[in-house]
Amino acid sequence: MRRSLVPRRPRCFTLRRMLYVATAAASALTALCCAAAVLWRLRARRAVDTEATRTILRTAALAATDLRKGLSRDSARLAVRHLRALVGGRAVALVDTESLLAWSGPDAGHAAASMEFAAASLRDARPHVDDRLDCAVPGCPVRAVITVPLVVDGTVVGALLVFTEFATASLVDAATELAHWASGQLELAELAETRARLADVKLRALRLQISPHFVYNCLTTIASFVRTDPVRARGLLLDFADFARYSFRGARNLTTLDEELRAIDHYLALERARFGDRLRLTVRVAPEVLNVEVPFLCLQPLVENAVRHGLEGRPGGGSISVIARDAGAEARISVEDDGAGIAPDHVSAILAGRAAGSDGIGLANVDERMRAMFGDAYGLVVETERDAGTKVNLRIPKFRHGGH
Repeated sequence: MRRSLVPRRPRCFTLRRMLYVATAAASALTALCCAAAVLWRLRARRAVDTEATRTILRTAALAATDLRKGLSRDSARLAVRHLRALVGGRAVALVDTESLLAWSGPDAGHAAASMEFAAASLRDARPHVDDRLDCAVPGCPVRAVITVPLVVDGTVVGALLVFTEFATASLVDAATELAHWASGQLELAELAETRARLADVKLRALRLQISPHFVYNCLTTIASFVRTDPVRARGLLLDFADFARYSFRGARNLTTLDEELRAIDHYLALERARFGDRLRLTVRVAPEVLNVEVPFLCLQPLVENAVRHGLEGRPGGGSISVIARDAGAEARISVEDDGAGIAPDHVSAILAGRAAGSDGIGLANVDERMRAMFGDAYGLVVETERDAGTKVNLRIPKFRHGGH
């Protein structure tokens, strides 16, 4: 019996192959570990970068909140520490055109000279760097100050000063960009103040517009009851007095919805005396929105407009509804009539200020004040069509930015 013999490979060859496989596996494992380490470092760096970005954005938001109050001693005192955190200087100062407003950082011995350092920037509206500061305080490291003007609407209103050991090019750039950003926030503060003044002017104009138109109709109606029903005439006089007191009280741009509705109740009592059963009224108000702050005299002009378009010239009278409901972060209010309606093109002209004569003055006035107070997204929305009635919708935010 013959046996087939398989030649054996030399032991040294097998050992070499095993050594090669082991080396390859070790190399692969090492590469994998390196890749994992790199990935971990990248992720860690990304997490650090993300957190740093969040910190910067939070700090900038805090500074913006303070700067949008305008450049004053109080707002500067709150904002300056955030500006220092953003620029990274050893100390930061804010000045207006007359005096030092706020200082943040050590080495306060330089604060007294802030106006002297800022003089050139306040004069020529350009950044300046002084890198040869002398300090009498032993151990004070401050040797340079970067001064950048704060400009609002083309006018220098103050300056940002960054005190540091060395005025590097990158720090000068950072201080310049920060001052430009701060100037933008101050311009927004100026814009907000301008819009508030405009809203006050519009409110005064609305009072003047309401007064002659409404007073004549009221007094005529009351006079008609003096002889026939003196008790009712007396009640109407009280309604008129209460409404007039509310309408012409001290300058206040905001009131509560509850107070506004009370004033409308006095107004409608006078109109019901005038129109009798021809005026059919529905009022539904959610209790949750009674304390919401609304622009002063924002509803009465709309109700007056509904009375004029819904009842005047219609022998059978008409219906008016005032509805206020809770919508989470907003109160939503509508004033609707079933009268003659208004051509949509004419409504657009009224809200754009292009309508001729006095027609729609109250509507346009309320729309402008709503936009000035809450933003363009909160302008009036008017649903109307000829012979289909008119519905005016308002959205009132419950919580205003920087308010309640």
